[in-house]
Amino acid sequence: MYVYICRQHKSPHPLHFRDRATLKSVGASMTITITIISLMSVLLFMSASALNDQSLNSLNVPNLLDVASSAGDLSISLYHKSCEDVEGIIFRKVKAWVKKDPTIAPSLIRLHFHDCAVRGCDGSILLDHRGSERSANASKSLRGFQVIDDIKAELEKKCPRTVSCADILATVARDATVLAGGPFWMIPFGRKDGRISLAREAASVPTGHESISELIKFFQSKGLNVLDLAVLSGAHTIGRSTCESVQYRLHNYKGTKKPDPSINPVYLNYLRKKCRRASENVYLDATTPRTFDKQYYDNLKNKTGLLSTDQLLYSDSRTKPFVDALSFDPTLFSNQFSVSMVKLANIVDVKTQDKGEIRIKCNRVNY
Repeated sequence: MYVYICRQHKSPHPLHFRDRATLKSVGASMTITITIISLMSVLLFMSASALNDQSLNSLNVPNLLDVASSAGDLSISLYHKSCEDVEGIIFRKVKAWVKKDPTIAPSLIRLHFHDCAVRGCDGSILLDHRGSERSANASKSLRGFQVIDDIKAELEKKCPRTVSCADILATVARDATVLAGGPFWMIPFGRKDGRISLAREAASVPTGHESISELIKFFQSKGLNVLDLAVLSGAHTIGRSTCESVQYRLHNYKGTKKPDPSINPVYLNYLRKKCRRASENVYLDATTPRTFDKQYYDNLKNKTGLLSTDQLLYSDSRTKPFVDALSFDPTLFSNQFSVSMVKLANIVDVKTQDKGEIRIKCNRVNY
């Protein structure tokens, strides 16, 4: 059995998936080799578990061994004739927005995750009406809606009623990653836009206060595994969080009236000064906050993870080996991030695909 690893490309050329990538290429160190062998074993076990999980029947999600394949009726070539410059139009728009505001890049990646985490990748997070996912408390800090609306308006001029908002969001997340210095990957298209968006369902999206067991359970419910949890958490290598999300770690962790003991003392002092007000923002990666790199994992090993769900990845035996491996080689992180993002974007609800639509405007359903 082999781990399928996506080869990284810095330019917009098709990704190739190496069908016999081995762990020997990761490093010569015996300690790290053992860690990565452990990583592969857990990965294959979790992939098999996901395939056998009957609760995933409503979702069409590829496992890692066929991640290069399209999910269901998704296709990389879908828009080649109907909207041939779709990716170019989206990239140029995202580039212009990121140039104007570099902090929007991580927000766009997060917006895509929130979309896929509820009813699959169906653009339901974009619907703006009373009681929608967008109005939920868990969504109050989401940004980037204007970027999607801007892109959709341009595409409607070039290719009317052709490109779904869900496909736009998946592509925008990829391009935002590239513009932040991260990897490029190919995206299969054909997601339909959902017509249902409920605030109560958005409450299930992780907020940064969960245990690792709760996170694993949530990811498994979406067809993702422990490796995907560790890798997708690495998106926190860029971006910010509100101080409100971390203040409980600084002063009264779990009702002890003391700070979280897992925080590096120097980092604790920094956070206490930075987060005197809950409304302040703080970088998720204090070392290289605007660079998409493996520093996030180095931070966890140094006890400088911002959210408790970040730092717990290094204290839990189920995720610690992944952090060790991903912190060792930046190429491993980039490659696996591509793989996990393809899996995330391929979470498609069967009912939405059957009864969904191509919205004319992303913030409301067609009538």
